[in-house]
Amino acid sequence: MTRGLMMDRPLLVSSIIDFAADIRRGTEIVSARVEGDVHRTTYGDSAKRIAQLAHALSAHGVNFGDRVATLAWNGYRHFELYYAIGGIGAVCHTINPRLFTEQLIYVINHADDRLLFLETSFVKLVEGLVDRLPKDLRYVILCAPEDMPETTLPNPLCYEALLAGQQERIVWPEFEETTACGLCYTSGTTGNPKGVLYSNRSTVLHSMGLLTVADGIGLRPGQSLLPVVPLFHVNAWGLPYVMPLVGTRPVFPGPRLDGESLFTLMDQERVTAAWGVPTVWMGLLAEMRRHGRKPLGMELVLIGGSAAPAPMIEEFERDFGVDVIHGWGMTEMSPVGTVTTFGPDHDALSISERRARKISQGRRLFGMDLKIVDGTGVRLPHDGVAFGELLVRGPSVMAEYFNDPDAGLGVRDAEGWMRTGDVARIDPDGFLYIVDRSKDVIKSGGEWISSIDLENAALGHPAIRECAVIAASHPKWGERPLLIAVLEDGRTATADDVRSYLSDKVAKWWLPDDVIFTDDLPHTATGKLSKLQLRKRFGDHVLPGA
Repeated sequence: MTRGLMMDRPLLVSSIIDFAADIRRGTEIVSARVEGDVHRTTYGDSAKRIAQLAHALSAHGVNFGDRVATLAWNGYRHFELYYAIGGIGAVCHTINPRLFTEQLIYVINHADDRLLFLETSFVKLVEGLVDRLPKDLRYVILCAPEDMPETTLPNPLCYEALLAGQQERIVWPEFEETTACGLCYTSGTTGNPKGVLYSNRSTVLHSMGLLTVADGIGLRPGQSLLPVVPLFHVNAWGLPYVMPLVGTRPVFPGPRLDGESLFTLMDQERVTAAWGVPTVWMGLLAEMRRHGRKPLGMELVLIGGSAAPAPMIEEFERDFGVDVIHGWGMTEMSPVGTVTTFGPDHDALSISERRARKISQGRRLFGMDLKIVDGTGVRLPHDGVAFGELLVRGPSVMAEYFNDPDAGLGVRDAEGWMRTGDVARIDPDGFLYIVDRSKDVIKSGGEWISSIDLENAALGHPAIRECAVIAASHPKWGERPLLIAVLEDGRTATADDVRSYLSDKVAKWWLPDDVIFTDDLPHTATGKLSKLQLRKRFGDHVLPGA
């Protein structure tokens, strides 16, 4: 083998903030704070505070490989923690505050966190957990000295006092690029959450993959992007790393994610693009209808986390002129795998043809390989018709779970590809269509019914605000679809109304055997519909005629 004669420099996350401080230093970072005001800084000034934080972490005994936890909203301080922790060779463990109490206790203990940085709004929550957390865990409250709350936390430190007096410059240590820099636990699974440990290399390469589609997903120099997707949820889909590379202006929303608060902030800051899950956009759309307009400057919304309903895509585009991009990924994939970007070869597509593709999960990023296989592991063609188990591989895809060898059993196939748990098809243009989660697909009389496709069709009904489809037992067919729906305020509908509406939109044998109307649907800690909870609640439902 003949090696290339090039320098061997490690891919480290610290190089990203150094680049931003040098090339993007004047770009603003805007944060709506827990304190109630709007904070403004720049990449250049943020880099100085990150250096101070890195020195403070080292001074407080944070060593190479130590896990440092965060329990925080989207804002400039959380952004600083990402870089200071990873930059010194430690691991930034972002914790989702919406996890159940037992899950919060589990992930902090399983990660063996050394420090926990938390917002003032989470102090009471953590006070109730202290007796079940590591005895040597130290607590840092994300505020200024004058805002330190009364607390029973043992010897709490103040974030701004921690930074005070520290040097504003740092020469980042160099180490192997495979060194871990981030830790995120999955949610919504059965059993305990599972940890995914990201490396510096995987994180930088994932960011570069996003750069290949940056312009199509709202990442442009000087433009403003609102990350509604939380910094505590799988690296905010990579935004804390790719925005500084591009020079995009972050507008962090803080704790207030209701439709009115988002509309006001986006309007005031002239946000051009926003990323988040469908449940968040329901609230924003309601506010846009109330105002009869979109927030000033808004051009694009990226929807991920769960399938974007076709009516939501159509309303954003038809009624408000907002371009919708659909994305898909997993915690185990760093997380973005595909987005619905188009090329010059799609310029001739009609609006309806483009929207039909936007319902897909999109096309793969550079560095992300996809394949679908049948039940025996044989590859299936990417012809848009064949569907099977979806597997992925790439430098930003997890190889095994953190400190949990049993959880990784069966995660990869014989060729090393990771099983996603999704059933999918891929068309000749590379557009990925998730047919269903393998555990959610309905097996009726030997044929499969996609709960996702049936849900998307039902959401077109004018009276339905949100819905989910699960399998119900049937003595003849094994399983049949059960539709559970939440109605729009002031609207009414019957099961027959819904079935009649669906009759020309799906195959006859796909029509739900029953429709249940409820006041609300359960969601996971990341905003996805919890079909696990729905199956527990409605698993014994008896279908008409069954």
